[in-house]
Amino acid sequence: MKKILIVDDATTVRMYHRQLMESLGYEVEEAENGIEALERASDQTFDLFLIDINMPKMDGYTLVKEIRHSTTFQSTPIIMISTEEADHDSERAYAAGANFYLVKPVRLDTLHAYADCLTGGAQ
Repeated sequence: MKKILIVDDATTVRMYHRQLMESLGYEVEEAENGIEALERASDQTFDLFLIDINMPKMDGYTLVKEIRHSTTFQSTPIIMISTEEADHDSERAYAAGANFYLVKPVRLDTLHAYADCLTGGAQ
């Protein structure tokens, strides 16, 4: 089973994304911010990261850059999901190393398509 780390400071958003991804057959872990995400990633393997932009302690852009500099996770797919809709937000996400950029709220079929494209499916 493929494993996803959802990184978002909003509990309700993490729960929503968890429900979506678990309904698709993925195993899910959560982190409230970039620091916690790096701590979780230090002792676990993930097949996909879902990362918010605006978070305390370490924002999503910085977290994506840190992941891309990690020898363990530099090629792990990343989908950034944010309420930020401006072109410069998605451009910054892609420049940091994100594979895809989605605007909240994300529809199940869209997230499913992107996750399966990047991971080859939940199994």
